[in-house]
Amino acid sequence: MKWSLALGQQYSSLGSQPLLCGSIPGLVPKQLRFCRNYMEIMPSVAEGVKLGIQECQHQFRGRRWNCTTIKDNLAIFGPVLDKATRESAFVHAIASAGVAFAVTRSCSEGTSTMCGCDSHHKGPPGEGWKWGGCSEDAEFGVLVSREFADARENRPDARSAMNRHNNEAGRTTILDHMHLRCKCHGLSGSCEVKTCWWAQPDFRTLGDYLKDKYDSASEMVVEKHRESRGWVETLRAKYAFFKHPTERDLVYYEGSPNFCEPNPETGSFGTRERVCNVSSHGIEGCDLLCCGRGHNTRTEKRKEKCHCVFHWCCYVSCQECVRVYDVHTCK
Repeated sequence: MKWSLALGQQYSSLGSQPLLCGSIPGLVPKQLRFCRNYMEIMPSVAEGVKLGIQECQHQFRGRRWNCTTIKDNLAIFGPVLDKATRESAFVHAIASAGVAFAVTRSCSEGTSTMCGCDSHHKGPPGEGWKWGGCSEDAEFGVLVSREFADARENRPDARSAMNRHNNEAGRTTILDHMHLRCKCHGLSGSCEVKTCWWAQPDFRTLGDYLKDKYDSASEMVVEKHRESRGWVETLRAKYAFFKHPTERDLVYYEGSPNFCEPNPETGSFGTRERVCNVSSHGIEGCDLLCCGRGHNTRTEKRKEKCHCVFHWCCYVSCQECVRVYDVHTCK
């Protein structure tokens, strides 16, 4: 995921100043050519990477590995993604989905001259509504993500095969979740006329879906066989009695560390000082998150708005209250 960091470090400035493709570290030649040929959509590609990272951190906020990023490092997640683990599978899927999502949204908003609304998948209108608005061209966003994200996955080895599969699983999630979004027109919301268009779901919906795919990811084994171009590695499901993974499932072939203790070799930061939920028996609970080491408890005072009153018309006035909370952190 070096391409993620290469853009992730620079996304904040892409919209305000010219982008120099050669200044982005970590790009392979094919990605560099893509950047130079399609520079006007590169800010959207970078925004998609940012979106994927933020969603990863949301989905794993209560896990031992919480998608921590490292500044000023070409490998944005450290050594964690060096292994072909579930975590690597999720990051590739959510980042690739993020790029497709952001590019699609940018096209529908008219910020790029090379793409726009989708006019190919309308079909006849339904009963009580007609086509209108700007249908989002998710297939174009998926194409951009495929061309850019998969550009470095052209080796005949197992890791490239895994990354390509998980990248595509992330992108397919968008196409599977496209839906009709409608707007009513008429006096007092009477909905005399309803116009509809194809729209992407909220990105949180995609993150929730891919997190479920992470939890049910399929473990694979590596097989090596000879072809005309030389030795090629492919992936096969490890357990034949389980359902074979589809193109929508995430796959991995190496086990994850437990992430309990700091380990620079695996990229684990450990869970010491992490806030845990003392009342939960899940992974975010103090028992599991703290790996059996126990937890400390401290009190914390927080200022909050309280006793809010609505005044006609039209403002709300509140008092400021100090509340005391118990905060539990792993030993």
